[in-house]
Amino acid sequence: MVHRNAPLTETGRLRLARCVVDEGWPVRRAAERFQVSHTTAARWAGRYRQFGVAGMGDRSSRPHRQPRRTAPEVEAEVIRLRREHRIGPLRLAIRCRIAAST
Repeated sequence: MVHRNAPLTETGRLRLARCVVDEGWPVRRAAERFQVSHTTAARWAGRYRQFGVAGMGDRSSRPHRQPRRTAPEVEAEVIRLRREHRIGPLRLAIRCRIAAST
């Protein structure tokens, strides 16, 4: 699903990338034609070069890894205390020995 404010759909991205890669347009000219920044045009052209048509789809913004993620045991304890005692983040942090911002 394309974001409603996205300037390019997958088809538009493919057309832009083909203009740059296959037809040899300068990136700035293609960006101007498709009304996007030159960095956006270069990004889509690069993905087209690397992945072909498959690279024109949306990607997840989810991080690939989270090395400092809260341990599942601590997370479960926080949820349990929150449900049972209906306490806020400061008291939860003290009881679980974690930062209140967690």
